[in-house]
Amino acid sequence: MRINYGMAAAFAALFLLGAPVSRGADAPPPAQQDKDDKQQKPVPEPKLWTTRNQIRIGGKAIDYQASTGTLLMKNEQDEPIALFGFTAYVRQGQDQRTRPIVFAYNGGPGSASAWLHMGILGPRRAVIEDLASNTRGPFKLVDNEYSFLDRADLVLIDPVGTGFSRPVGKAEGKQFWGVDNDIKSVSDFIVRYLGDYKRWGSPKFILGESYGGIRTGGVSYDLLTRHNVALNGIILVSPYLDFVTGTAGLNSDAGDANFFSTYAATAWYHKVLNPQPPELLPFLREVEQWIDTVYHPVLYKGARATPEERQAALDGLARYTGVSAAYWDAANLRMSENQFLQELMRAQGKTVGRIDSRFAAGMPNRIAETTAFDPYASAVAPAIVAAFNDYARSELGVVTEQKYVLSGGLYKDWDASHVQPDSNGWKVPYANVLPDISYAMTMNPKMKVLVQTGYFDLACPYGTVKSALDHLNITPELRRNVQLEFYEAGHMMYVHPASMGKFSEDIKTFLDQSSN
Repeated sequence: MRINYGMAAAFAALFLLGAPVSRGADAPPPAQQDKDDKQQKPVPEPKLWTTRNQIRIGGKAIDYQASTGTLLMKNEQDEPIALFGFTAYVRQGQDQRTRPIVFAYNGGPGSASAWLHMGILGPRRAVIEDLASNTRGPFKLVDNEYSFLDRADLVLIDPVGTGFSRPVGKAEGKQFWGVDNDIKSVSDFIVRYLGDYKRWGSPKFILGESYGGIRTGGVSYDLLTRHNVALNGIILVSPYLDFVTGTAGLNSDAGDANFFSTYAATAWYHKVLNPQPPELLPFLREVEQWIDTVYHPVLYKGARATPEERQAALDGLARYTGVSAAYWDAANLRMSENQFLQELMRAQGKTVGRIDSRFAAGMPNRIAETTAFDPYASAVAPAIVAAFNDYARSELGVVTEQKYVLSGGLYKDWDASHVQPDSNGWKVPYANVLPDISYAMTMNPKMKVLVQTGYFDLACPYGTVKSALDHLNITPELRRNVQLEFYEAGHMMYVHPASMGKFSEDIKTFLDQSSN
């Protein structure tokens, strides 16, 4: 007999909802019982797996210890709230009081650190073929000649809800999933690690990618003001720093203008311009000047712009992107990156990558205005996931049935508001950590800042990064502490072979110059 389980379940639910519930006189009400069960729920023990390894960097043997596991974090009432996952690489035979240490993470929000871990930072990295679909095994690992373990130790962090990190005890995810809650929990982890592993005396650095820019801006200020931890430097990789000026399609003049130079770079790369400029950088300098003198002023004027000014803007929009003036006119001179990625090569049946706009793939829905998938992510993520899971279990010795969460989709439940240092405790609805960085640099004038950005990044375009740095409220003297480096690649510029060496050397030079 074939049972209709769906109908049976529906009837059972109706019965349970409609029938009176009988319980003993001494039994607690259901709400109290649930609360008691939650309180009595056992807290998993933190775990640590340790191995010893060696890598050659620059022809020299580097002996290191790899430690993968979790730290049990507690709140102010000494109650367990999270198992915080990490992987640490510590060079052996070094004085840990003088040895630099770098804490690193990806962004999302809701992304684990495996991208950086397997892409460029760890002593072993996944083999990624640039501009290809890395979806067919076998997936390979190789020694990472671009690692900076010859200069500094490394701790890769997975915020709660990513990797192997999760809330425990009575804690819930929402206690961690928001700009300020995330900043606090990551700061607390760093302080805990410094104490448990005797690294208080070390030169300290933080490296954050993408949303990790917002996290790092907040953490640098939070560490200094709440824990008296002063950083030697921060490294911002393709950083997202300000919601308004870092987002297109919101009818924000700065946001829409800041994306345009990467629209132009993308059009140049895919050779859809007529005439096609021979070189990228001279072309971008021309586009940037046009944005400042023509495009941004017209956006600011809105309906006050003259017909001649609007037409000049339309001519430039078409000339620098290859997208028709008619389309730009219908879009009222503004376009989100998703609309642009669909429209740029629609005639060829292709959609373009947001994370790295050098990538392109087929377009199943040729009339869609927004992208259903990212050609970059679909080409690279399978290799990253496979490489990390294989590496963690076969080389780092991790034994667990728990899934490593590469992307938890936490952005959907994320509290985007933020209490800025100068807001008198009021939560600004959308995060902007430029005040946090400005205050951290002012209060700690020896803190240096390295910013790395790619020309083909449409998640955090280089125009948004330059604009953010231009609006740091710091003195001319402190501006000398900020270093900006560009790469002819996308958001994760380290998949681009020509950028990998530069990425590594830029960080090593920065660490050397900022550690003393």
